[in-house]
Amino acid sequence: MKIVECVPNISEGQNPDIYNTVAQACESAAGVKLLDVDPGAATNRTVITFAGPPETIADGAFALIAKAKELIDMRTQKGEHPRMGATDVCPFVPVGGVTMDDCVEIAKQLAKRVGEELGVWVYLYEYAASKPEWQNLANARKGEYEGLADRIGKPEWKPDFGPEELDPKFGAVAIGARKFLVAYNINLNSTNRKMARDIAFNIREKGRSKREYYPDGEIVRNPAGKPVKVPGMFQHCKAGAWIIPEYNRAQITMNLTDMEVTPVHSVFDEVAKQAAERGMRVTGSEIVGLVPLQSILDAGRHYLQKQELSSAVCEAELVRTAVLSLGLNDVSEFVSDEKIVEYRLKRKESLGKMSLEEFADTLASDAPAPGGGSTAALCGVLASALAAMVTNLTHGKNEYKEHWDEMEEVGVAGQRLKEWYIAAIDRDTDAFNAVMDAMRMPKNTDAQKAAQSEAMEKVNQHAASVPLEMLEKALEVTPLLLSAAERGNVNSVSDAGVGAHCLLACAEGAALNVIINMLNINDDDFKDDCRKRVEEALTNIRKECKEVIEVVRGKL
Repeated sequence: MKIVECVPNISEGQNPDIYNTVAQACESAAGVKLLDVDPGAATNRTVITFAGPPETIADGAFALIAKAKELIDMRTQKGEHPRMGATDVCPFVPVGGVTMDDCVEIAKQLAKRVGEELGVWVYLYEYAASKPEWQNLANARKGEYEGLADRIGKPEWKPDFGPEELDPKFGAVAIGARKFLVAYNINLNSTNRKMARDIAFNIREKGRSKREYYPDGEIVRNPAGKPVKVPGMFQHCKAGAWIIPEYNRAQITMNLTDMEVTPVHSVFDEVAKQAAERGMRVTGSEIVGLVPLQSILDAGRHYLQKQELSSAVCEAELVRTAVLSLGLNDVSEFVSDEKIVEYRLKRKESLGKMSLEEFADTLASDAPAPGGGSTAALCGVLASALAAMVTNLTHGKNEYKEHWDEMEEVGVAGQRLKEWYIAAIDRDTDAFNAVMDAMRMPKNTDAQKAAQSEAMEKVNQHAASVPLEMLEKALEVTPLLLSAAERGNVNSVSDAGVGAHCLLACAEGAALNVIINMLNINDDDFKDDCRKRVEEALTNIRKECKEVIEVVRGKL
């Protein structure tokens, strides 16, 4: 699933009618879902969080910014938080299946559209910044709203997009791309804020002031009289400490701004270690707001590996392990469907969530979908799952110890591909339903006929692209099955062989669905490209599945 998060901050936090109306505007874009609205009365600012596919997330952001332009007047706005526009900042954050470069491109496209269509100044910041000094939001926002008029005519302050004239009602907006920020608190069995803060200073990137002797000596200063800093242990970690009366305990509170460099589980383990050294104990932790699924899965794998267990388990087991190991239910219940971004966006009804009996009954009915494409995807699910199964029946067996690392790596990949193919079951049916919707478009006038024809071409190309992606994805499964067959538990070698036959059915079935959808496509270049890719992928998969089956038969 490809997901981008968007976290616009608007300069209104006192009037619910305004900030809720602005926030809800994002859901006018297809597939975009509003996740959170967090107003602040004193700051007169509301942080809005929504997410959706990369294809439409910018449409949701544009609708929100347009509504803010309509309802918020910066000429009378006052608040404690720095700001320069009705929509002050609008960052895009990669969550799943997208890169930072993707988000930068989305930010730039939105910035251009906002500048041209809404006629307001736009500054690009963070990863999307057009100049190094604007990577830091504070620099782009220097002087705030009140200082915008002084920028007119100054080349160094020329916005990236927008007219020469300032719109005084709106102000200016900073649009950019940044990494996911996780607000994370670790709970201690103590109300001693001093010891908690001591740990926070040790772990945060900023560190602490150097002292002549620890912990109460005089602060060491440089020739300019400023304190000399001792860096903390973790990069991209801002941390402090406080006492939470309703929990009756101290918390180390932090923002983690790069989960790849400093993951949640690394910080948790270090805090637990330092707490124990001070005679305290970590009782658990909490995630404030939302967290990407990958962060939770990484934590689950980390703790399984610490137990010398295979981490090639299903997604649900990884989540359960992470929640238990991090103590995420310590002060309040961690509800995965509410706290994990990707789960908030999951559809309520899904073919992939059906029981086998329900799916088979639906497949055998007179409904045109699901059909062969979704069944091909199901075969991909089975092939990937069988690869993971063999590795899990190998890992932990002493006679195969030299292959444990390889089996775990193969199993993790198998579980990932299993999840991908489960999603593809619905994607294929969705693609068919989109074709049916386009066929029902009105065709009464020449303009309607042209629009319907254009829509049909687009959805038919998509309907061919979905099974083509399934077919090519199968090339990632064959090496897993071969590894399982060659070095996996010999008692399960037949399962690797069944997996190869399932994968071959997946590939052949996906290819048939590409071909039948090509019949309704007019773009010859697109069709030629599809034919070449189908032929190349099928040739390789047939060869590689045959190799797996021969290895299996050689061991039986």
